[in-house]
Amino acid sequence: MSEGLPSPPPEDMPDVLELYRQAGAFHEGRFLLASGRQSPYFLQSTTLLQHPQALVQLGGAMARRILAAGLAPDLIVGPAMGGVTLAYEVARQLSETLPQVRAIFAEKDGSGGMKLREAFTVTSQETFVAVEDVLTTGGSLLRAVRAVEAQGARCLGLCCIIDRRRETGPLQGYPLMSLQELYFDTYAAHELPDWLAARPLREI
Repeated sequence: MSEGLPSPPPEDMPDVLELYRQAGAFHEGRFLLASGRQSPYFLQSTTLLQHPQALVQLGGAMARRILAAGLAPDLIVGPAMGGVTLAYEVARQLSETLPQVRAIFAEKDGSGGMKLREAFTVTSQETFVAVEDVLTTGGSLLRAVRAVEAQGARCLGLCCIIDRRRETGPLQGYPLMSLQELYFDTYAAHELPDWLAARPLREI
């Protein structure tokens, strides 16, 4: 079986896994991931973040993590679509402590990268933190970072709800803050252990 689940979080941080479970967003079974690999677990953030109370709780925890790191960004950016509401809530709660923090998002540009809409004005004097729900490879988040950096702003760091990478720490040189580190083993079809192969396969 996959390794055990993590210990309880610090008092000022929510029990992230329990929030996913309560919302019916933590799934156990056998799942075919977008990468083509299979996993015994799947976290569906859309199911969780449709609940305003969960969004407020997690956004507040991320804002506290950013402040605790000594960061004071002008902008919070999230990759569309999953990071849009999360970026807004983190920025809203940061604005209670810092001068007004704006929330923006980056969306696919049709060429494998991301872009900002013309409505978003970003300057070279501004700094930002990029946020994501579940970080697996970090590809989407890094594309969002590059879209904002292309406008001249400087990235102070990254923040996510769950870091699912096997090796935690900075991501391509950017400091990374997470509420929970939670690695699940994944398998190619020919690598499946018997206990997982016995479960019906579900596509994500």
